[in-house]
Amino acid sequence: MTGEPKTKYRPIMVVGTGSHVGKSVVAAALCRALARRGLDVAPFKAQNMALNSGITADGGEMGRAQITQAECAGLAPHVDMNPILLKPTSDMGSQVIVLGRAVGNFRAAEYYRHKPKLTRTVMAAFRRLQGAHQLIVLEGAGSCAEVNLKKHDLVNMAMAKRAQAAVALVADIDAGGVFGQIIGSLGLLPPSERKLVRGLIVNKFRGDPALFASGVEFLERRTGRPVLGVLPHFSHISLPQEDGVALERGQMTSAGGGRIRIGVARLSHISNYTDADVLAAEPAVELRWVSRPEELAGLDLLILPGTKNTLAALRTMVESGLDQAVRAYHALGGRVLGVCGGYQLLGQVIADPHGVEGPPGQAQGLGLLAVATVMAKKKTTSQALAVAAAGLPLSASGLLAGYEIHMGQTNALEADRPAFVVTSRSGRAVDVADGQVSADGRVLGTYLHGVFDNDQLRRGLLAWAGGHDAAAQSLDYAAFKQRQYDLLADHLEAHVAIEPLLEPLGPK
Repeated sequence: MTGEPKTKYRPIMVVGTGSHVGKSVVAAALCRALARRGLDVAPFKAQNMALNSGITADGGEMGRAQITQAECAGLAPHVDMNPILLKPTSDMGSQVIVLGRAVGNFRAAEYYRHKPKLTRTVMAAFRRLQGAHQLIVLEGAGSCAEVNLKKHDLVNMAMAKRAQAAVALVADIDAGGVFGQIIGSLGLLPPSERKLVRGLIVNKFRGDPALFASGVEFLERRTGRPVLGVLPHFSHISLPQEDGVALERGQMTSAGGGRIRIGVARLSHISNYTDADVLAAEPAVELRWVSRPEELAGLDLLILPGTKNTLAALRTMVESGLDQAVRAYHALGGRVLGVCGGYQLLGQVIADPHGVEGPPGQAQGLGLLAVATVMAKKKTTSQALAVAAAGLPLSASGLLAGYEIHMGQTNALEADRPAFVVTSRSGRAVDVADGQVSADGRVLGTYLHGVFDNDQLRRGLLAWAGGHDAAAQSLDYAAFKQRQYDLLADHLEAHVAIEPLLEPLGPK
């Protein structure tokens, strides 16, 4: 990301009146809409707290939302787009990832002590992006007006001031209290920050927008800012989720009609569950999120996704009885697939002697795979190419693209039956066995995220789950994703005026 500075537009920043008002989606839509106009646009979020992440070409870890935004802009993701990523490991602490590399687990007070250094890191990343692109679309985090967090702010209006961005304030009318959200947020901003706000976006509107005309007039009169648009709620566009809120609110749905019933366990500290996005988009799949034993009935395939704290997830499964239900499901002929933390859960032993994910400890896993996992201090992060192991399920899938994000090292305790062979990590040739398959062929574990995005492997997976006819009708996921991004930009441009945010600066 080098070259002569060529910024031609003032940065645009999307901030919100609260969490989950739609900042990430609006920023992604802006990236796509502006890229379609021929602008060289790049996303940026100084600090992101999220459980879903991905890996760049050089092995750096960054937030899934900024990866989606980069794809919307037609760019390869780069860690400069999300220089700080916080991945919660408990209610009190997070793993801190700086420029794509994990630097440790911190509580908030410990983390804030590093703010001066982190601010320099953030601004260096932003300047590199700004020097390489015409326009940067920044995203804030949570509420832009949290007075108790003001002195620690790296990502909201403090970032807007440093970038001298044209700010759009997004509010969620579906949550109620939109007038208080907007007027209260603006009222809490000091004048030097308030003057950066160019306009308002009312998001997630349901019903006839004409009925909100008086609301628009009121907001514009009280705030002195234009309402750039009223964005209707949408359900026809499929986008990756950033964190577990959609799960908690029951918003994760399946597009399919349901000849193949796939369940995904709602683990505690769930992470990188976007592995299931493509399955939810399959026309023949009914995807269910399961957390209670009785919900496993009738499934053709059960998936255990990633979790940021495997031992804590296991304890929650034991408390709910889900551990016994998974064993019983398998004993009755069910098929089980574990990815990353889910793979670790399927083994016989999980040990965290160094307290990498939480307090040091060890526990017996579900015992469906003859493997043992030890949490390592060093995190494995890489984009990977792999092939399915010969003679085992999914072996006709060809070369597969995926990525690895894990602290654990897992080894076979009996005869080694790997699921995949990794042939490349971050562009470097390797020959490494990955995952494990049970002797009965009905349990499979892997550390590879993103492999379901490979059309041929996904067809093999659907056939393995018993849906041979459905596998033949599987979608082209790469084309599907691009179509969703275009639909998102269409939705934004139909309802929001972008031009007031576009302020030419001329070449620098």
